[in-house]
Amino acid sequence: MTVEERELHFLNVTEEKILIMSYEYQLRDFCRKFLPPMPRYVIGTALHYLKRFYVNNSVMDYPPKEILVTCVYLACKVEEFNVSMDQFVGNLKGDREKAASIILNNELLLMQQLDYQLTVHNPFRPLEGLMIDMKTRFPTFSDPERLRSGIDEFLEQVFYTDAILIYSPSQISLAAIIHSASTSKENVDEYITKI
Repeated sequence: MTVEERELHFLNVTEEKILIMSYEYQLRDFCRKFLPPMPRYVIGTALHYLKRFYVNNSVMDYPPKEILVTCVYLACKVEEFNVSMDQFVGNLKGDREKAASIILNNELLLMQQLDYQLTVHNPFRPLEGLMIDMKTRFPTFSDPERLRSGIDEFLEQVFYTDAILIYSPSQISLAAIIHSASTSKENVDEYITKI
């Protein structure tokens, strides 16, 4: 193929990133509608798997729609959010037997592409530790819980960036606290620098 033919036929890097990002939002929407309600850390793990899978693979080789549901199913298993395959595919539209077959066929592929490194450390646990630490060791700051809405908003947005692949969960949690404090005009500088 000539260069022009390749550009017409294949996706470029920017187009692939946009496509993956749209599927990240679809993953979030699917998980929000999931019954029984799915915990945030399971959603975070599924998003992490999807991002890591497409670091080394192309959407032209592996359909994101199939990989998306496989990431969510594997995240449910790894994070011990116990749902049976029947419960899981009950949340999907369309042919449920075909969906179950697709998930089971892609599960091993997904684990291989993730190099069997399935444990994901989300920023939610370090965040709770930092909130407890602020309550006990930073008493001059009354009620750190009032920062919670800004923190949750920050963490919601950070999962749609590559920050979860670059920075440690504790750094992301601390950044969420700093961001929430700065947007609500609170001062946590003493906690950050001295404690």
